[in-house]
Amino acid sequence: MERIVFLDRYAVRVALPQPTFAHEWIEYPRTTADQVVERLRDATIAITNQVPITAQTLDAVPTLRLVAVAATGYDHIDMAACGARDVTVCNVRHWSITVPEHVFALILALRRQLLAYREAVASGAWGEANGFCLILDPLPMALSGSTLGLIGYGALAKKVERMAEGFEMRVLVAERRGAATIREGRVPFERVLAESHVLVTLCPLSAETRGLISAPELAAMKRDAILVNCARGGIVDETALLAALRAGTIAGAGLDGLTVEPPRDGHPLLDVNLPNLIVTPHIAWASNASLEVFARKLIDNLEAFVTGEPQNMVRMRDPSA
Repeated sequence: MERIVFLDRYAVRVALPQPTFAHEWIEYPRTTADQVVERLRDATIAITNQVPITAQTLDAVPTLRLVAVAATGYDHIDMAACGARDVTVCNVRHWSITVPEHVFALILALRRQLLAYREAVASGAWGEANGFCLILDPLPMALSGSTLGLIGYGALAKKVERMAEGFEMRVLVAERRGAATIREGRVPFERVLAESHVLVTLCPLSAETRGLISAPELAAMKRDAILVNCARGGIVDETALLAALRAGTIAGAGLDGLTVEPPRDGHPLLDVNLPNLIVTPHIAWASNASLEVFARKLIDNLEAFVTGEPQNMVRMRDPSA
């Protein structure tokens, strides 16, 4: 019988199908770091959305055979330690209907300057305009005919690509920075930075991608370009981004999350009121429809592992980046 412990069930706010194999199911709304080992005692399967699984945890719970990540990102899992101890790690993929929608919500809000125009209406500026409309500087920009650059080319990025084509945008897919060869259908990383009017990051967070977009990359972008990150916060150097926005190095940015979440001690990007900056609290994935797909896929991962045919296993490096 499998002993399954879900460490942070609060993150999945829909009903979960019951696994068909013999099991004991234990779940906790949330788990702190000092509670992990005790709660995983004798567990064979751990389910975690954001609770870290460390080498120390694995040493203390030798019964553990599977870490089922209740998310796509797995940067909170010590992958090297799991590999050394023959613990399988799997994640949930291709489930979020709304991440690409959120990407374009941010793109459109920034390109159409919705925050600035909303504030202008709320402040009464429209009522004082000389004509029927109120035009702010700079003019809102069209998506049609502009270039969207993608960093990361998994399922979500491919959906963003299809949506961009619907807006009559040209799409460039970046090769990994510093790659010796360029794969078919991709272009050099530096060219994507230089030519994109909208740069979208949808790659996993890893040692390779942490701080991938920093001051040099921002300086290489067009001055009228915007950056949208609906991947992990650590991919973007937030200090460098704030400096770039203040200096006008780029035209705007939309982020769904930050490097440290939640930002309990504040954050420089949250302490400014810039009309060309939108930060949302890591909710691009959130919708009932997305979570219903997610719930089935999470349990499918458990079923596949127990039947000896594990799926969606993750490695130290994700080839979809």
